[in-house]
Amino acid sequence: MAGLVGKFDAPLLDAVIEALPVEVSLVDADDKVRLYNHDGKRIFPRSPSVIGRNVRDCHPAKSLEKVLAIINGFKSGERTEPAEFWIQLQGKFVFIRYFPVRGKDGEYLGTLEVTREISKIKALEGEKRLLD
Repeated sequence: MAGLVGKFDAPLLDAVIEALPVEVSLVDADDKVRLYNHDGKRIFPRSPSVIGRNVRDCHPAKSLEKVLAIINGFKSGERTEPAEFWIQLQGKFVFIRYFPVRGKDGEYLGTLEVTREISKIKALEGEKRLLD
C-alpha cells in the first residue's frame, strides 16, 4: 500500500486539508469522530464538541442505520468499495462518499466521509483547457 511521498509538518497538512474543495470528517476504528475540516463553512455543520464523540451521536436517526451498516461493512471487510450517494439539499446538489481507511497491512483504521456540493460540476459541458 503506497503512502504519501515527501515531508511535511502538521501545520502544512492542516492547510492542505483546509484547502481541499470538499468537507472531510474522519471516524476512527472505535467509531469516534477524530477530525473534520471547514469549521463554520460546511454543508453539514459540525461543532468542536463532536470530536471524541461516537459517530452514533452525530447522525440523524433517519440515516444512522445506513451509516452504521457502511461502517460495519468496512470493519468486517465485507465492503471494500466507497459508499456513494447524492441528495438535493436546500437548492444544492450534494455528493457524499464514505471511504474505508486502512493501514499498511489492510487493518481497518476508520472511515473518511467526503462531502462536496457539485451543482457547478454537474452542469459542466464541453471542455475548458488550462488557463482558458
